[in-house]
Amino acid sequence: MLMRVRRSRLWLILLIVVQGGCAIFFVSDILLTVIGVRMSPISWQSREFLEIGAAVGLFLGVVLGWVAFRRTLADKHEAEQSLRNVRMAFVDHMDKRFADWGLTPAEHEVALFSVKGLSIQDIADLRNTSEGTVKAQCNAIYRKAGVTGRAQLMSVFLDDLLDSDKEFTGTPPR
Repeated sequence: MLMRVRRSRLWLILLIVVQGGCAIFFVSDILLTVIGVRMSPISWQSREFLEIGAAVGLFLGVVLGWVAFRRTLADKHEAEQSLRNVRMAFVDHMDKRFADWGLTPAEHEVALFSVKGLSIQDIADLRNTSEGTVKAQCNAIYRKAGVTGRAQLMSVFLDDLLDSDKEFTGTPPR
C-alpha cells in the first residue's frame, strides 16, 4: 500500500510538471508576442515540433489526471468497503457479547444505544419508555456484563478492539 501511495505521488508530481511546462510554453509564447518581444527566430519545423510536443504534453497531462482521478476513486471505494467490513464485524462482536451475557431484546437495544453514547433521556424517547425503565435496563445490562457503569461497558468493547493478542471470548475483562 505504501508503495502504491508513493507511485501515486510520483504520477501526480509528473502530471503537474508536464502540464505546468506545457502551459508555460504556450502562455509565454502568447505573452511575448503581445508585448512585442521577439526571440531569435527558429525554423518553422522546430517551432512546429515544440508546439506538437507541448500539445502532446497537455494531452498526457489529461490522461495522467484521469488515471489519478480513477485511482483516487478506487482508493476511496476500498476505504469505504473496509470501513463497512469493520463496522459489520464490530456489530457482530457486540451482538455476540450481548448474547453471551444473556441480554433480553430490550436490554440489547438499550445497550446498543448506550454504547453509541445516547443519554438515558434520549434512549427513553427513542423507545417510548420512561427514564426509570431505561435506568433499570441499564443496571441489568451492567450486572450481566460484570461492569459498574456505561464507561466500563464501553471499555469492554474498546479493550477487545485494542487487544489484538487475544481472541474475543465473550466474557468481560475483570
